[in-house]
Amino acid sequence: MQVDELLERYAAGERNFRAATLIGANLERAYLVGVDLSGAYLNSANLSRAKLTGANLTGASLQRADLSYAKIDEARLEDADLTKANLKGAYIVKTLLKGARLSGAILSGVNLRLSSLRGVNLCGADLRGINLRSAYLKEANLSWANLSGARLSGALIRDAILNGVNLKNAYLNGVDLHGLDLDGVNLSEAKLSGANLMASNLSAANLSAAQIRVTSLCRSNLQAANLSGAVLSKADLCEANLIRADLSGADLTEADLTGAKLNRANLYDVNLTKTSLRYACLCCAQLKASAISGADFSGASLRDAYMEVENLHQAILQGATMPDGSVHD
Repeated sequence: MQVDELLERYAAGERNFRAATLIGANLERAYLVGVDLSGAYLNSANLSRAKLTGANLTGASLQRADLSYAKIDEARLEDADLTKANLKGAYIVKTLLKGARLSGAILSGVNLRLSSLRGVNLCGADLRGINLRSAYLKEANLSWANLSGARLSGALIRDAILNGVNLKNAYLNGVDLHGLDLDGVNLSEAKLSGANLMASNLSAANLSAAQIRVTSLCRSNLQAANLSGAVLSKADLCEANLIRADLSGADLTEADLTGAKLNRANLYDVNLTKTSLRYACLCCAQLKASAISGADFSGASLRDAYMEVENLHQAILQGATMPDGSVHD
């Protein structure tokens, strides 16, 4: 089909162009709202800045197509082949992408807010700064993807595959990451306030300088994690595994670490103001708190810990086992 024919028939009110062959077609800035191009062949087509609101592109072949800055909101791209397509800056809000193939696609600056990407394979994709707020990412493969600076607040990420994903400086406020495997993941400078990380695996993860206020990390695995400079005020770390974790310079004001394991953890220059460490294990930990007023160590074990704390009398130590093995009265 020739481009002129398509545009003339569209202008006359026709919308059904299923399975049309438009390989290499120049449709730059074309107005095709509500068009049905399901199953169409659009490989290497130029759809830059085209308006495709409400379009049906289900099963369409769009390999190497240029969709940069196109408006494809409230559209259907299920099972579409977008391999190596250019989607830079595209507006793909409230769009269905289940089963779409995006291997090698350019997705920088794309807006996928409220879109459904269930099961989509984005392994290794460059998604820096992408807008995925309130997107549906259940079962999506994001392994080794670069999501640094991505906006993911309100996104549904349950059951997504996140091996080796880069979430540096990503916005994950209020996101449910409960029980996910984030082993070794880069979350440095990430915004995680109000997120649910209960029982998640964050072993050896990089959370340095992350904002983790009022976040649930109860029973999470943070063994050998880097939390240096992180803000964890009012976070729930009950029974968390923080063995050998680096918490140097972290703010744990009013955080709850009741029953947490902090064996051999680095707690240099940490703020423990009103922190609950009741029944926590700090054996062999390095503790040099910058502030300790109101910290509760009741029943905690500090056996063989290195402590360099001024104003220790400001902390609650009833029943705590001290570094020398004595029990504080």
